[in-house]
Amino acid sequence: MKFRPCIDLHDGQVKQIVGSTLTDSAQGLSTNFTSDKQASFYAEMYRQDDLSGGHVIKLGPGCDEVAIEALQRYPGGLQIGGGITADNAQFWLEQGASHVIVTSYVFQGGKLLEERLKDLVTRVGTERLVLDLSCRKRGDCYYIVTDRWQKFTDLAISAETLAYFALFCSEFLVHAVDVEGKCAGIAADLVVDLAEWAPIPTTYAGGVQDMGDLLKVLDLGQGRLDVTIGSALDIFGGKGITYREAVQFNRSQSGR
Repeated sequence: MKFRPCIDLHDGQVKQIVGSTLTDSAQGLSTNFTSDKQASFYAEMYRQDDLSGGHVIKLGPGCDEVAIEALQRYPGGLQIGGGITADNAQFWLEQGASHVIVTSYVFQGGKLLEERLKDLVTRVGTERLVLDLSCRKRGDCYYIVTDRWQKFTDLAISAETLAYFALFCSEFLVHAVDVEGKCAGIAADLVVDLAEWAPIPTTYAGGVQDMGDLLKVLDLGQGRLDVTIGSALDIFGGKGITYREAVQFNRSQSGR
């Protein structure tokens, strides 16, 4: 297991947002943190600390230029998500992304568009494709959500669903949207399920508030899941865990 860094972009700025409040309208948006530093600043920091596999996520329009700057600062070290389609995926790889992260493009009206998914694989290959299967709980199940995490699909997170999607990509990224950005604890049941069911590398995100939660993901995830931390980190205005603690955790996991 390792900590994976993130750079969340909204209106061209690095921000930390409560995931469940993100909509097409600015009304009701809850923002935990807005940085006075550029995305490229964080990319350079991650490069210097040898943190690979981080995520640059474009949360709406106005983020392309700063995303490109971040990718070019750390070529091959960051993945890119947000508005990725079959037509622009290769462009983002050429800008320096190691992988493209896709979700809403392969769903419509709550249904999977399998032809779009297959087209993406044809264009970029499974080895450079990450599927974002971020989800929200409804009843006893977690369902994949799209369109800035506001629209439920009819696909529940299950062993069968993950086995199917694993045929098309090299990794999964799963935000527990109900707890994302709240720094109030992880979705422990989802972590347990992902550790049991995911057949390929998977990164969990959502709710980590301190080192205790990081260690809880390590334990409940059986060491099989990586984890992203956003709002709790001091570099994003958080007080629960320092960036240096997260970096040191990675080094301890790799035996350095």
